[in-house]
Amino acid sequence: LYVEDNRINAILVEEAIKLRGGVELRVAEDGAEALALLGGDWSPDVLVLDANLPGMSGYQVLEKLRALPALAAAPAFMCSADAMPDDVQRAHAAGFAGYWTKPIDIARVMRD
Repeated sequence: LYVEDNRINAILVEEAIKLRGGVELRVAEDGAEALALLGGDWSPDVLVLDANLPGMSGYQVLEKLRALPALAAAPAFMCSADAMPDDVQRAHAAGFAGYWTKPIDIARVMRD
């Protein structure tokens, strides 16, 4: 699951992931849409959240996703253009397993 409000960034990641194959990627533009995607029988293996989303931040979205039993332990990665050491430290303290800066390095993402 990739939660990203910038449609161009989302498209770039979608296209790069398609080229790699073997990954089902679903994209939501905000936290509410992300939660709606999880209403069915689909549950993502990995969470990638933009830090600055409309309505609620990536940190708030992670908190809501972690409340769902199926996602309590799913690896989560913060994805943001904000890449100061304090930003990275805050993400790790909030429970993110990693921090990917924009523009996203798809080769690194697929390794992580």
